[in-house]
Amino acid sequence: MLQGIRIVEIEGLGPGPFAGMLLADLGAEVIVVHRKGKTAPPGLLDRGKRSIALNLKDDADRAVLMRLIETADGLIEGFRPGVMERLGLGPTEVQAVNPRLVYGRMTGWGQDGPRATEAGHDLNYISLAGALWYASLHGDAPVTPPTLVGDIGGGALYLVIGLLSGILRARVSGQGAVVDAAIVDGAAHMMALLMSLAPSGAPLAARGESLLDGPHWSRSYQCADGGHVSVQCLEPQFHAEFLTLMGLSDDPLFGPQHDQTRWPEQTARLAEMFAEHPRDHWADLFSGSDACVAPILSPEEALRDPHMQARGVWRQDGWLQPAPAPRFDGSPPRTPAPPPERDADGAAIRAELGV
Repeated sequence: MLQGIRIVEIEGLGPGPFAGMLLADLGAEVIVVHRKGKTAPPGLLDRGKRSIALNLKDDADRAVLMRLIETADGLIEGFRPGVMERLGLGPTEVQAVNPRLVYGRMTGWGQDGPRATEAGHDLNYISLAGALWYASLHGDAPVTPPTLVGDIGGGALYLVIGLLSGILRARVSGQGAVVDAAIVDGAAHMMALLMSLAPSGAPLAARGESLLDGPHWSRSYQCADGGHVSVQCLEPQFHAEFLTLMGLSDDPLFGPQHDQTRWPEQTARLAEMFAEHPRDHWADLFSGSDACVAPILSPEEALRDPHMQARGVWRQDGWLQPAPAPRFDGSPPRTPAPPPERDADGAAIRAELGV
């Protein structure tokens, strides 16, 4: 889908490389500029990319990078604000040689604001943004979620959206853009769906009391073998089917679905029931139903799940890795090239640039 688009990615950590991988998965030519002299094995996030090693503090190497940027549609960098400017590679300098370039900046705090130059990590960003608030049950401290919320959801995916939006405009107008993709911005933006559940102007429910984290029908339960299942039968018809399969349709305790005063007791009863059998028993019981129950699998277990196998969601190509997403009707699923060794394409790229 993105064939013909060239992205230059300055080596970084986390969301920047993930954004580059996603663009490469979708068919863009992504050239990652690795640090010259650094030794490291190929990493999964570099799959499908080309590699050239440059020292950005060296005038000759910086000139090579500028020639490469002249040919690019977009650039990804994930340094703290001001670092690229001090290297002479800020938006002003590079857009002077390529006015249509879309300059993607990936940070946690953003390019401005009181915390802009402070260090931070995924957990810090989503906590300040308000996105960590509901990451616990009532009375518990918020737990550290996987980086899917901040680095990937609020960061990499918003960076990709920004880059593609800018490239669309540049192809019409010839005018590039600077994308300020801050994890705090994206993480807060993603809260809109949860906030939409509250009436207009009303405060959000307290932690452990919302429709998504409070009731017995929206949580995870431990099973007899130590495994877990997820339950989220929000709609009344799905809740009714869940109760039927659990043998609770006629139990007066489970009559009112939205009586918050009963949620703790209902949860306790279900916890006892799920603890009586192993996870696979419950997976088999709810298989094929609309009760909205699923086993909680590790990635290794997901690789062997029939549905995930049928769609080829996970693959074992040297190491366990997810298949590219999303998919496009009529187009076969892409098989990304393996991650390159550092500077594997350096000579070829220099030759293409005539340097």
